[in-house]
Amino acid sequence: MKVTHVALRPTEAAEKAGAPALTPELLAATGARYSRSNEGLFAILDRIDPEHPDKSVDSIFRMVDYGHQSIADMAPAAMFLDGISIHLAYYVWSLCSVAGGQESSTRYLDLSTSTLPDPEALGISDGAEWQRLMTDCFGAYRMMLEEWQALAEKEPELTRIPGTLRDDPSPKAVKAVARMRRNYAFDRARYFLPAAVPTNVMLVMSARSWVQLCQHLASQPLREANDLAEAIRSELALCSPRLIKHACCQESIAKGIRQEHSEWRRMAAEMPACLVDETLPPDHDPKAHLAVLGANGLDGEKAAEDLAGHDNRYAWIGSGLRQTAVRFGWDAVTLAELRDLNRHRTGSKYCPQVPMGFYSAMDQVSDSDRGRGLEERLAELAEIGRDATRAARTRLADGDPAYIYWALLGTQYPFEHVTTADKFIYEAELRTGVGSHYRYAQHLHDALTLWYREFPETTGLIHEGTAEPE
Repeated sequence: MKVTHVALRPTEAAEKAGAPALTPELLAATGARYSRSNEGLFAILDRIDPEHPDKSVDSIFRMVDYGHQSIADMAPAAMFLDGISIHLAYYVWSLCSVAGGQESSTRYLDLSTSTLPDPEALGISDGAEWQRLMTDCFGAYRMMLEEWQALAEKEPELTRIPGTLRDDPSPKAVKAVARMRRNYAFDRARYFLPAAVPTNVMLVMSARSWVQLCQHLASQPLREANDLAEAIRSELALCSPRLIKHACCQESIAKGIRQEHSEWRRMAAEMPACLVDETLPPDHDPKAHLAVLGANGLDGEKAAEDLAGHDNRYAWIGSGLRQTAVRFGWDAVTLAELRDLNRHRTGSKYCPQVPMGFYSAMDQVSDSDRGRGLEERLAELAEIGRDATRAARTRLADGDPAYIYWALLGTQYPFEHVTTADKFIYEAELRTGVGSHYRYAQHLHDALTLWYREFPETTGLIHEGTAEPE
């Protein structure tokens, strides 16, 4: 694991124009001074000692001691988090959904067992058994990657790549088709990847958000989360040294996390799951649910009027839908999909980390491929994923905080999102179409089906299935 703060510097054009350049804390202090002065920017900047910019912060505004956390929102910081687990990356994004950033994608990267971390570093007690099981999972990943790649070559129509693009001989189109074929295979094989596999995350957000992230990470029972908190603290000292004293474990957060984990243990013991019933298929039914709290006077006709000028997913949506609350989700969503569903910026997401089942892409096997034995091979490998997911669930019930590292990207969890109707519609439009992951598209299609039952007049006005090829 390595965390690196990347400082920003003025562009050549800004330097030539003589634009001011401030450290993150100076920028925050200068902005804060605006609330107590009408003297303008340059009068405030005149108080800065160019030889001692850090010492000049308090001469402008004692931002930390003043008590307003919003002041720290004006101190930006960019950091790169190399080598954290996919699970921890998911947790970080759940706390920082409004941050700008990127993460390494399993839809483009070919991973191997060499990427598995040391189990001791993750606090895994039964390291030998964990490594054996995770090695088996990687073996299943490699086998299915080859199977899906071969299928994409034999039956290109299954990849949903537009025929016009497949028939285009231009170099750009040829590269796009090759990339989409790889995506087809990665999208279906990745469910066997362990949640402990390292990934890289880049985030740009305020110093206040970094401090709040550290508070949650330091309050976690997971060793990896604690290590990341300390690594971020060290880098935060480079750009916002006055704030790091707050970037530590908070008892209220730690207590809340303990209560949440206790609830998850109860849920694991009480919730019916396919993992404990050998007569059921290994994947849990991802049944969608949706509830709408409409704005005053909102009905189907008014909802349709609000979409009258909505000709693309970024276009105007009327105030009735903007003021309408929507609560939607699914009984079981894999970690692979949660990584992106979790990153939608608006509203509140809830995902109890209770393993409910394992999805292996069995539904993607066509009738013709069943005759070639693909279904049998996949069913056999799915038992490996089921074993890993069952191991995670058992360790959760036993109270082991490191249980989550026994799970895979195909492990399923309950998930719901509370937001407003306009944001729900945007998400449904973004996550469906040839450019979206097939599983996202199905999940959002199911949620839209419930929406149309509430507002049938909006059918055809929401641009489902229009996401561009990636």
